[in-house]
Amino acid sequence: VCLTCCSRESMVRINQPCHKNGIKFFTGDVFGYHGYMFADLGDHEFVEEKPKVAKVSAGVEDGPEAKRARLDPAETTMVKK
Repeated sequence: VCLTCCSRESMVRINQPCHKNGIKFFTGDVFGYHGYMFADLGDHEFVEEKPKVAKVSAGVEDGPEAKRARLDPAETTMVKK
């Protein structure tokens, strides 16, 4: 359901049954240079791209630097949330 140019009371009244029945709800409006957008997507999944953590080989280096996880910006992995 998509709404624009509605009062806050109308938005809340329409969103309540949408949320209850798992229907996605979007609303927004623009006032000159300013505006807003609200989305009630309920429970949903999305994927986020994150850099892979390079593993440090044991015994190759010593000290605190060797113990830190290293990020490899060239390689990424997709994380489902």
